[in-house]
Amino acid sequence: MDSLKFVLGIGLAIVLVFAASSVYSHFVKAAPAPADRETFYQVSTIDALMQGVFDGVQPVGELKKHGDFGIGTFDALDGEMIVLDGVVYQAKADGHVYPAADNETTPFATVTYFDDDLSSLTTGQPMNLSVFTSTMEKQLPTGNMIYAVRMHGTFPTMKVRAIPAQQKPYPTLSNASLQQSVYRYSDTTGTVIGFYTPVFFRGLNVAGYHLHYLSDDHTTGGHILDFTVPANMTVEYDITPGFTMALPTNGTFTGVDLSQDLSGALAKVEK
Repeated sequence: MDSLKFVLGIGLAIVLVFAASSVYSHFVKAAPAPADRETFYQVSTIDALMQGVFDGVQPVGELKKHGDFGIGTFDALDGEMIVLDGVVYQAKADGHVYPAADNETTPFATVTYFDDDLSSLTTGQPMNLSVFTSTMEKQLPTGNMIYAVRMHGTFPTMKVRAIPAQQKPYPTLSNASLQQSVYRYSDTTGTVIGFYTPVFFRGLNVAGYHLHYLSDDHTTGGHILDFTVPANMTVEYDITPGFTMALPTNGTFTGVDLSQDLSGALAKVEK
């Protein structure tokens, strides 16, 4: 009898070990690999978007597997994408912000898992967007790296835009931006979300700073055209050395001419 109890006890212990191992493996597989947290994941290219490649190619649900922080747009250029704390928001041209469903798609987006690697204070004086970008770029350890950029606080002024959904045949981004809705807010509290990419990313992404905004109550936001950053605000940076791009395999992307230099036209669209 004692030997039977011993055998049964060993068997139960083995079952428990296998069960615990299975549960551990499930959670390990569910969590992003450490390397994924250091990767800047991008769907398509900014120059393709500039030329009217607006059809969504990747579902929001798939995009969220690659990061919890980022920016982009939606199918047909329907508003501005903001990804914060793993939630995807859609700032539309009607001035409102909506949670994005997993089955919505994006023609262009960038995400990463945000980790605060470096914090920097702004200057002792308030700055607009132009001064902010030129001043803070000089404070970066190197201009040859990708940085996720985050700021939270109360901004004396915030000017954002969103472009309404476009109809086929799609126009260029320059022409679509002529229809943009612009909103101005005063003393708004929220988060600035975006990236800094190096100059050699021209054609792939917006070289330099590219920033979006989401208010704390998740009711206002969009692509930042200008703002006032108060003195001594903390800017958080996530240094991101990895880069992965998902290119569309069909649709108008495959036939678009990406050999042109569109940096001048892009600069006008971004402002």
